[in-house]
Amino acid sequence: MYAYNDFDRQFVRQRAAQFRDQLDRHFAGELPEDDFRALRLQNGWYVQRHAPMLRVAVPYGELNSRQLHELAAIAREFDRGYGHFTTRQNLQYNWIPLTQAADVMDRLAAVDMHGIQTSGNCIRNITSDALAGIAADEHVDPRPYGEVMRQWSTLHPEFAFLPRKFKIAVSGASEDRAAIGWHDVGLQLLKNQAGEVGFRVQVGGGMGRTPIIGSVIRDFLPWNQILCYLEAIVRVYNRYGRRDNLYKARIKILVKAEGQKYFDAVEAEFTRILQEDVGAGTQLIPQAEFDRIAASFVRPAGVQALAELSTPADAPLAYARWLQRNVHAHQVPGYRAVTLSLKRAGLPPGDATADQMDGAANLATDFSHGELRVTHDQNLLLPWVRASDLPKLFEAARAGGFATPNIGLLTDMINCPGGDFCALANARSIPVAAAITERFADLDEIHDIGDIDLHISGCINSCGHHHSGHIGILGVDKDGSEWYQVSLGGSDGSTLSGDSVPGKVIGPSFAAEEVPDVIEAVIDTYRAERQAGERFINTVRRIGLPAFKAAADAQRHLTAAH
Repeated sequence: MYAYNDFDRQFVRQRAAQFRDQLDRHFAGELPEDDFRALRLQNGWYVQRHAPMLRVAVPYGELNSRQLHELAAIAREFDRGYGHFTTRQNLQYNWIPLTQAADVMDRLAAVDMHGIQTSGNCIRNITSDALAGIAADEHVDPRPYGEVMRQWSTLHPEFAFLPRKFKIAVSGASEDRAAIGWHDVGLQLLKNQAGEVGFRVQVGGGMGRTPIIGSVIRDFLPWNQILCYLEAIVRVYNRYGRRDNLYKARIKILVKAEGQKYFDAVEAEFTRILQEDVGAGTQLIPQAEFDRIAASFVRPAGVQALAELSTPADAPLAYARWLQRNVHAHQVPGYRAVTLSLKRAGLPPGDATADQMDGAANLATDFSHGELRVTHDQNLLLPWVRASDLPKLFEAARAGGFATPNIGLLTDMINCPGGDFCALANARSIPVAAAITERFADLDEIHDIGDIDLHISGCINSCGHHHSGHIGILGVDKDGSEWYQVSLGGSDGSTLSGDSVPGKVIGPSFAAEEVPDVIEAVIDTYRAERQAGERFINTVRRIGLPAFKAAADAQRHLTAAH
């Protein structure tokens, strides 16, 4: 993973010192709330329903054991003993007093971490595939490019106050595990027939009130021009994006409204940037600089091809299921990537206690050369596990509560914090997630049901990515009460799900107590209608929504009758 040099460390520590000065001036009454708000947001500090919330950046999802131990210590000493991993590969704290915010930023800076641009109307944390650099289906490792983009976008003076937040995702594999089509800019690394590396560029994706899949603006852009092209994309958006209407301020609205005119404006700006760059070398990525950054993204010392091992035919069922669901193929023979599930009864999806963070960090030290990844699905992943160590890792992960064999299944759901914490939420999402997890607690049952993406959002801002769920649940407000819309057929763009597409709502909203029954009715319909080996999403697309809608409506009437 990327190793900070002296400049990087000085930069982050100076930023923390700057924030401490801003905080002191704010508490002294010298920096009014309206002025301080933009400054705290660009350092990751929100004021939520009950307390401040800090979002810590985990660029393209990479962490080391030392950093995770420090995140655990912050949770224990400053928060209420836990944190929440998000779909955008960040960690959030929900209870840190603002009076202690500067101390926390100093602690983060000490381990090469920060909250810079994890909020505010700027370019946010660059996200990527949790299997980057190790995936068996990878064409190009996206991490060096993600790091180049992170450094370019951090405190970019021109893009500090965009019309709205701006999110970039990059992938380099055949399988889209980063949901790139759902981002403001989605980047797919590939190689042309000559073996040259470039990007397929999508622009204008997003969720929220108007779910839109990004449009392809370039089929192949040479890799060293990507910063020029991003500059053109964001500059045109910054110039013409709506600032008069919060709900129409995202780039997706501009792209949808202007279409080819926007594309033409980007190309014209891109050409102008390239012409200005000739001889100056200010935007094209120099090969030497790329090589410097890429040198951090190499295999850990000692990782080399090993003999492959087969699973014993008499392996215990729990271990066999864990191998099937939580263990993934690897580029290096004799190695595996292993997901540590953060989805188990008793804790909201994506939450980890301080003790569990320490436990995961210890697992990384013992089994994965001290490295972890945060996944898009709100789990943790160990990228460098020897296949011969899998039995020992299974026992250690099970002791730490990380071995639930449910990755990709119904209870491996994406879930935002919802109304329990977020001031924007219309409804709580955590109790709904807990009720569904309790309803489908039988591992035999969820393994029989098979692959399903269940996503839950507490409001239309879609932090739980409900639009892309095979089953999506959206919290809505109805006369001051919490209700929930259910949608079916969404996709995040993975091979399993097919092309990215938003789900469709199946009828009126449901009361909170009805939701588990409705989900069960939908699942029962699938089990009755599926063909041999057919996954849920494929059954939905084959038979359409009416049968599922009828089952949900029947369950509503049955609940009302009781």
